[in-house]
Amino acid sequence: MSIRLYYHPYSRASGTVWALEEAGAPYELTVVDIMKGEQKGPELMAKNPMGKLPTLVDGDLVVTEAAAIALYLADRYAAGRLAPALNDPKRGTYLRWSLFAPSVIEPAVMAKHSGWTVKEGAAGWGSFASMVAATESAIANKSFVLGDDFSMADVVLGGTLRYMMDFKQIEPTPSFSAYVERLNARPAYQRADAKNKAMRKQLGLQ
Repeated sequence: MSIRLYYHPYSRASGTVWALEEAGAPYELTVVDIMKGEQKGPELMAKNPMGKLPTLVDGDLVVTEAAAIALYLADRYAAGRLAPALNDPKRGTYLRWSLFAPSVIEPAVMAKHSGWTVKEGAAGWGSFASMVAATESAIANKSFVLGDDFSMADVVLGGTLRYMMDFKQIEPTPSFSAYVERLNARPAYQRADAKNKAMRKQLGLQ
């Protein structure tokens, strides 16, 4: 039974397509029209009470949250290739930066651009400047998060960084731009990008 991804090309599920392409697992897309609010319909709400995308179904298992889905796919379908083994010390670095994207980068960007007034010591994401500096450190002087080896951490962290730069929420730096260019050159990313563009065209969203 193939994986089913509840999906819209203008949602975080577009990045999950890249994770699926990297993992190499067979999958099917079920388009959910978020413009009409279908993500809050009974079918999806029964699987994901948050009523949001991406929602992935693998057999009887439901996985939600983009980072969790990516890490699940790596462990189940590409262990040792996209995910370090449980006893590999690199797994700590892998998990650290995978979870940094949704728990630090996204809220720090939201706080800055929404004008939230928060105490740096009380906010789990610190400050916007410290977030940017930490993200720089994740890829400093290396090709990918784990050095020369690409992993699913790069899909999560790099995908978040690409999105934030595309929408002018994080200023590009030489290291950020070079990192994203390396990610964009991956065949799996190019396949995913082509699928997302084709789906936008099919849905009349160009």
